[in-house]
Amino acid sequence: MDDFYNNNGNNSYNYGSYSYAPQPQVKKRHSTGVVVVSAILAAIIGASAGIMSLLSYNKIRGVVSSDSGPATTKNISINVDENADSIAEAVSEKASDSVVGIRTTTSVISFFGGNQEATGEGSGVVYSKDGYIITNYHVIKDAVKSTAGSKIEVFIGNMNSKSYEASVVGYNISSDLAVVKINANNLQPIEIGDSSNLKVGQPAVTIGAPGGLEFMGSVTYGIISGLDRVVSASSSVSLIQTDAAINPGNSGGALLDITGKLIGINSSKIVAEEFEGMGFAIPSNKVVEVVKNIISKENSPEPYIGISISEKYTSEVLAYYGYPAGAVVLSVYDGSPAENAGIKRGDIITEFNGKEITDYNLLNDYLKECDPGDTVPMKVYRSGRTYDVNITIASNSASK
Repeated sequence: MDDFYNNNGNNSYNYGSYSYAPQPQVKKRHSTGVVVVSAILAAIIGASAGIMSLLSYNKIRGVVSSDSGPATTKNISINVDENADSIAEAVSEKASDSVVGIRTTTSVISFFGGNQEATGEGSGVVYSKDGYIITNYHVIKDAVKSTAGSKIEVFIGNMNSKSYEASVVGYNISSDLAVVKINANNLQPIEIGDSSNLKVGQPAVTIGAPGGLEFMGSVTYGIISGLDRVVSASSSVSLIQTDAAINPGNSGGALLDITGKLIGINSSKIVAEEFEGMGFAIPSNKVVEVVKNIISKENSPEPYIGISISEKYTSEVLAYYGYPAGAVVLSVYDGSPAENAGIKRGDIITEFNGKEITDYNLLNDYLKECDPGDTVPMKVYRSGRTYDVNITIASNSASK
């Protein structure tokens, strides 16, 4: 470095093989005409910049003025509040009345043996004027599983508003979706967008109740960080990734585009716990498909064992660490067939129904070949030993 930056003592500096010496400055004289032309050009550029700034501001507001009157931009068509100062504000004005709060109450056995009430809170989205509400399955799971004393309430507006008791229409476990019904009319259904048109980097807004009903109607803003994310190999649903905050109370709430249309149902259950700024939502096209089947009672029984599989541990990675090939269990769902069979986090499923699992993706393929009610053998590697386990396949969906 010393010879690279070498001062020669005469204010010239040696940069490798190049030399540079400061030159005396010479004042340049400009003619009057040049000065006038420069001033005119500066004025034109300044005016153009001002106009572009105004247009950009109005584009964010969702309105562009023209001689023929106000018109929406190509990408933004929110006309609920033309005075909104941001996309998030305009989206909130349009969609907030279509996002509800949900509270479940169940009866549980206390530590001392008596019964006591346990509550859970989440969010939901209005699907129809006559009271069909979309939410996550895990939001209502405890109420579904409880044999007595369970209740599901839907709150519209805020937690102090009138609540409506809801009945469970049906659910789909692997997609983490459910539909409940309340006795109400003239609700404001969410406008549903086409999730197949989403682009990475486009803005996204969430509305829900992070932390519970006390914070109903909370709005967060971010972008679409990724598409077609597969968080669990036991699920066939590819998810939307966003950096907009999704917290437990946001489960079942809305992920919206800049026109205020639903593009996904948020699920905190499938948020990447190890990283901040990574939330996931079920794409609106998949939501509509599942919800229509639930409401029309067209749920076909799908095989389900209740585990998620880690994608990190491919056969190559397992072999490197000296483990057998298979599907590494990342989590086991409460009350699932896997839990009943004694499967634990970290187990490696090496065989399923007599077929060797040479890669984790094969487990889902072999599971699809089974029917709910079947009892099939599995081989599970744990702590240096292989165990034989029988597991009874359950149904992924149900209608009530």
